[in-house]
Amino acid sequence: MKAEVAVLRDAASGAEAHVLVSQGFNLFRWTAMPEGKPLEVLYAPAEFETGQLRPSKGGIPLLFPFPGRIAGTTFTWEGKQHELEPGDAFGNAIHGFVMWRPWRVIEKTENKIVGQFQASCDDPSLKARWPADFRITATYSLSGNALSAEYLMENPGETPLPCGFGSHPYFRVPLGGVDAAGCVVTLPVEAKWELVEMLPTGKKLKLAEAVDYQSGKAFGGLHLDDVFSDLTFHDGWTTTTISDPQSGRSIVQRFNDLFRECVVFTPPHREAICIEPYTCVPGGFGLGARGIDAGMRVLQPGESFMGRVEIVVQ
Repeated sequence: MKAEVAVLRDAASGAEAHVLVSQGFNLFRWTAMPEGKPLEVLYAPAEFETGQLRPSKGGIPLLFPFPGRIAGTTFTWEGKQHELEPGDAFGNAIHGFVMWRPWRVIEKTENKIVGQFQASCDDPSLKARWPADFRITATYSLSGNALSAEYLMENPGETPLPCGFGSHPYFRVPLGGVDAAGCVVTLPVEAKWELVEMLPTGKKLKLAEAVDYQSGKAFGGLHLDDVFSDLTFHDGWTTTTISDPQSGRSIVQRFNDLFRECVVFTPPHREAICIEPYTCVPGGFGLGARGIDAGMRVLQPGESFMGRVEIVVQ
């Protein structure tokens, strides 16, 4: 299938964003124009726009109906087993279904795009892989050096829908400077979940270095693939930042309190950092049965929830 790419443009600033509609509605390129100079905000591998590369390796993959891993490739819900798709090096299912598949564009203007994926419409084979039908609608709006995102998750079916959602942006470092190691990352976190082979044990650990994360840590010292928790919200929003002291540029990401966890990943290539808002603990679907609140939602027929993310280049 030929790759389908949609382009957003902000006429006033000259900023552009590219969305790979045919593979997960991944917004994989965003060229901001601070002070009229182009700055590539997101990392994606060369030829990512062909749709032939793994979709979780760049841009902003969208993870639904489950973010992160589910142990093995079988998901049991209300006594029924559902065969998932293997996706990671450990033999686990990972990051849901929608990031791999083509979406539909349901609205498009010069600087705004709305995409949608519904399991029963866009890939009926998923009926056997998940307990209920599901629909996700993503809206991106580009204005100046700001990108706004809304993610609507719905249960359009007739049975309860267990689900969780995550956004997985790859932010480039450095931001116009020449030294990624000197970039400073701030995270409003107090705790993290213990992981064994990238799956949560159910134990949440207080961070001894929480103040350091909150005040800013150098990217050069960060080697992370962690699930942070106990985020600090003000008026329903929390803020993460990446700052480049050489260029004076910053990326400010705000997200609403629908997102209760934040996964942070530093890829081995060291050209990016992922700061990922999640509505639940990745891999935490089995924790609820043990009485541990991992954030999994169960939407009844007709119910929905919406996550909002705002990213600004300063």
